[in-house]
Amino acid sequence: MIKECEKKAVPKARRKIRIPKGKKGLAQHEPGLNAEEARQEAERCLGLRACESCETCALFCPDLCITRDEKTGELLIDLAFCKGCGICAAVCPKGAIQMVLEKTE
Repeated sequence: MIKECEKKAVPKARRKIRIPKGKKGLAQHEPGLNAEEARQEAERCLGLRACESCETCALFCPDLCITRDEKTGELLIDLAFCKGCGICAAVCPKGAIQMVLEKTE
């Protein structure tokens, strides 16, 4: 059972087109994105940072410690066997896997 991707339409950022004053016959100039507009566009393109069960991480895992639960369809990482190489986090297209330091007692 594969979890279906939930796709939501997000409107594109509206930008004003500028025509230089007193310059008839010139092409319209569309300014670049400011920092906030660029962030919004990136979020719109990338969507939520949630696992879509694409299994890319499992394909690249050199230790084969990422498997799919047959009952729930969820991807599972065997942290007792994982060596912490970080390849899964690097290849995840959604950025759903993060490498964090393990707390020791």
